[in-house]
Amino acid sequence: MSDDRRADGLAGEFFDAAIGLLQQVRDGEAKNVAAAGGLIAEAVADGRRVFAFGAGHSSLPAQDVVYRAGGLAVMNLLSLPGVVGVDVRPVTLGSALERVDGLAGAVLDSSHVRPGDVLIIISLSGRNALPVEMAMNARALGLKVVGVTSVAYATGTRSRHTTGTFLKDHCDVVIDSRIAVGDAELTAEGVEAPFAPASTVVTSALMQAVVASAAEELVRRGIEPPLLRSANVDGGHDWNAQVMERYADRIFYR
Repeated sequence: MSDDRRADGLAGEFFDAAIGLLQQVRDGEAKNVAAAGGLIAEAVADGRRVFAFGAGHSSLPAQDVVYRAGGLAVMNLLSLPGVVGVDVRPVTLGSALERVDGLAGAVLDSSHVRPGDVLIIISLSGRNALPVEMAMNARALGLKVVGVTSVAYATGTRSRHTTGTFLKDHCDVVIDSRIAVGDAELTAEGVEAPFAPASTVVTSALMQAVVASAAEELVRRGIEPPLLRSANVDGGHDWNAQVMERYADRIFYR
């Protein structure tokens, strides 16, 4: 098989499904991606802070834009131990914590957020208490909130928050990942459960698109985007040190 041919079988079907979803969000969410990028650019221009949050596997796209080559140096991860990632034991504890009322307020109260900052909240379903309360409390504190979520869950499932609302109901900008309820793209004879989730691929792409849009808007405003370079290329380390020093008051992961 030549290198330019797609994989056969189920692997090829997954690639086709992921590509189809990427095309959907590229065409259908362009305005929302630009709006989110605009909020970030405005925050950078005004000296404010930018944060990203996600729980469980939804933390992966949030982490993907923090301290990385080609990323904005001012993007910070809003972290909650036991929820961001799958390193907690037992791993099911992370899912349970997402349903606990009051955690979001405690996280925000002990964080570096200030009125006017931007918080991107990633939650595939947007139905659990944690992302809903995170958005509600963030807006009450005067933050601009971007939600990256699958809007389909709002009609295909019930909210687990006492208000009966979803993440999408408490955001300044909503980016719909277009992921179907259940987050599994494939079924096959002999396989009882649907499989091959594409939410990480699509949501990570959306996050990088938002960063690109923010950089574009900053350039339009005559501002050099505070982008990091790879530390594995000559001059990258020195470049990053200069950028991080210039924006030291807005970087909290050092």
